[in-house]
Amino acid sequence: MTNPTFLGLEIAKRGLSAQQSALSVTSNNISNANTEGYTRQRVTFESTTPYPTVSRNSIGLAGQMGTGVEVGSVERIRDSFLDYQYRTQNTKGGYYNAKVDAFHQMEGIMNELNGSGLNSVLNSFWNSIQELTNNAHEPSARSVVAQKGKAVAETFNQLHESLTTVQTNLGDQIEQDVMSINSVLSQLNSVNDQIAKVEPNGYLPNDLYDKRDMLLDQLSSMVNIKVSYDKSGGNSLATAQGIASVEILDSNGQSLGKILDGPNFSTADVKVNYDNDTDLVTSVSIGGTDIGIDSFTSKGSLLGLIESYGYMSNGEEKGTYPEMLANLDEMALAFAKEFNAVHQNGFTYSGDPGGEFFEFIGGEAEPAKGAAAKIKVADDIMESKGENIAASLNGETSDNSNATNLAAVFTKKFQIGEKTTSVLDYYAGIIGEMGVQSQEVNRLAKNTETLLNTAELNRQSVSAVSLDEEMSNMIQFQHAYNAAARMITLQDEILDKIINGMGVVGR
Repeated sequence: MTNPTFLGLEIAKRGLSAQQSALSVTSNNISNANTEGYTRQRVTFESTTPYPTVSRNSIGLAGQMGTGVEVGSVERIRDSFLDYQYRTQNTKGGYYNAKVDAFHQMEGIMNELNGSGLNSVLNSFWNSIQELTNNAHEPSARSVVAQKGKAVAETFNQLHESLTTVQTNLGDQIEQDVMSINSVLSQLNSVNDQIAKVEPNGYLPNDLYDKRDMLLDQLSSMVNIKVSYDKSGGNSLATAQGIASVEILDSNGQSLGKILDGPNFSTADVKVNYDNDTDLVTSVSIGGTDIGIDSFTSKGSLLGLIESYGYMSNGEEKGTYPEMLANLDEMALAFAKEFNAVHQNGFTYSGDPGGEFFEFIGGEAEPAKGAAAKIKVADDIMESKGENIAASLNGETSDNSNATNLAAVFTKKFQIGEKTTSVLDYYAGIIGEMGVQSQEVNRLAKNTETLLNTAELNRQSVSAVSLDEEMSNMIQFQHAYNAAARMITLQDEILDKIINGMGVVGR
């Protein structure tokens, strides 16, 4: 077997080119060390076809000689299982964070943490009536009761208005989430199309893979997803990821529908549907197929927002904000009716029969829906500056018996919604329940955040750029490059001797 004259030069040239490519990839990694979503890359080296190639005529030869190295591909260093772990926790994080934010806003509205909420106003009203029992003949005491009663009604009004405003904002966030989901799906479809045009030519579109993974991460925070891949065909490399398809999963891991069909380059729009009467969520549509809200259990920020905003389940209004509003309405209606019943048994300062102390704008709220928004102190109470408060049972100005009965309404047990309890205990109960739920959601959110950070740390340990490692690689490839360059110099000296130095002996 004869060694080709210029084989050594070609081998050195290939080594030079391969190490230069490796240095370029290393430089790219270093440049993108702080680029969000970037996955570090590496060059795979492959031996070129040896010389001579195996054939019938080469049988019996001493052996083959290597012809150097070439770059096989530039691949990303990424673990798909770590991506799955991260997205699983990201889905839960999106769900719990949405609920934490909803409870945080509710707690701020109720103001019970700083002692300036409805409970404080009710106690102040009760104290003013207690004072009236001792000074039923004093106009100032009656005026204070009227003003404190007005404060109670206005607090109910303000709570209802504020909760409704936040609920409306949550509804807007639901629509923003839906728009984001559909926008991400459109972008994923576009990236799939670009990848499908590149992979069949034998290339790995690493930057497109990174962009797609970032979009999938974003989508996983809004709904629970399953990602699958189909080969692009053509001359795609074995390490090519292919075309991504995405399905939405329920809490049991069952598919609710495909929202991205990779091979067909199509998407299924996600839409949230509402009840015409209550404006609460009734279903979620995936590509025109309605999924009842009770069946849509795909955790993510979308479901967290829906559960906070409110939904219709078997004809009943459910959700964090609708239930709190319903509790306030039932409390306002029951308290007003019980207080009015006692008030109407007494007589005013002028000896007239007592009328209603509280009334509702537009008439009594039956059923209770909207009662907290409509409650007010009766006009004749406010206009008389409290003289029409029925503090007496016998019509005498010095009698305070009915004022005592009015004060007893606060501790008396009567029907409020489905419970028989006192108004103060009822309110303490709904605030306590809100606190327990908020505490539980916060605990789960913190646990999920810890797991999410761990998953991200594990993923970054594999995929993130390590400057120390890249510097080591740079030195390694630099030495190899220098050695290949030295081999070219050596081959040049050898060829110079052969071409210019041989055959001149004796001249």
